[in-house]
Amino acid sequence: MSTLPRQSGVHPILYAYYTADGRLDRAALERQVDVCLAAGCQGIAVLGLVTEVFRLSTAERLDIVEWAAARIAGRVPLMATVAEVSVHGQLDFIAEAKVRGADWAVLQPPPVKGVAEAEILRFLGEVADRAVLPVGIQNNPLNMEVSVSSAALLALHRRHPNIRLMKAEGPAVSVADFAQEAAKTCDVFAGHGGIEWPTALRSGCQGLIPAPELIDAQVAVFRLWQAGETERAEALHRAVLPVIVFMSRSLPLLLAYGKRLMALRMGLEAVHPRLPEPAVTAFGMAEIARFAALLGPLSVRPAPLSPALRRLAHLD
Repeated sequence: MSTLPRQSGVHPILYAYYTADGRLDRAALERQVDVCLAAGCQGIAVLGLVTEVFRLSTAERLDIVEWAAARIAGRVPLMATVAEVSVHGQLDFIAEAKVRGADWAVLQPPPVKGVAEAEILRFLGEVADRAVLPVGIQNNPLNMEVSVSSAALLALHRRHPNIRLMKAEGPAVSVADFAQEAAKTCDVFAGHGGIEWPTALRSGCQGLIPAPELIDAQVAVFRLWQAGETERAEALHRAVLPVIVFMSRSLPLLLAYGKRLMALRMGLEAVHPRLPEPAVTAFGMAEIARFAALLGPLSVRPAPLSPALRRLAHLD
């Protein structure tokens, strides 16, 4: 099993883009990696809800792991969410994901309704104990049909030492006690697009796993926070909060509009659908264009926070 230091910071989870014939677009994935690394992200994740993991075949999921790992080239750790629904399927996927370059495996409660919480924990614990990579657990009661309690997550981590990361999604006030306790021995990450990013940092979280369209701003918030410039961090967060709220109303909205905002910001000319695709409206696209103009482009070269974002947050 590989060993990794404690994790923190912003680890964006990448979108799946498609070519005109509906296949995965490797060039678009690589461009996402480039702009996220240029923005200073502390890690990269793939294959969660943002990557539309359940619309991908197992072969496509492994391709995404391989392409991302090759582009990252060891500069930051790579997390890969595991979507198979059996213990053996998950273990096989984790083993192959490691071969393809993943550094972490992120498990979700299996999407089987009506199963007792104890059985879900037994499933996750068995995978964690036998996995060849360090394991994280994602628990997202708002966007996933199956979830477990915070107390159960703490017990799971204590019984299975290979579980070393938790993505605890929910209102910060609801997960604060869990985050403060779990963070003593485990890396705790927030989600939900970073809608409460500074509050999550105060609550005990060490990191954030958001969609990537605000990567430059959210990395800057983390850096300002680390430097003790909490008022400037809060100002920058407030400046981008309307964009986060627009995206966070539902997962279909995020996949419809967040993906297109990311495409505009990184200079991708077209977003091709993989049917069935969430519908967009003329008004929604006008809002996305307005957001893109306010935020400015994402660069493939390391650079300070863009003038557009600095103006938006009144940081100068």
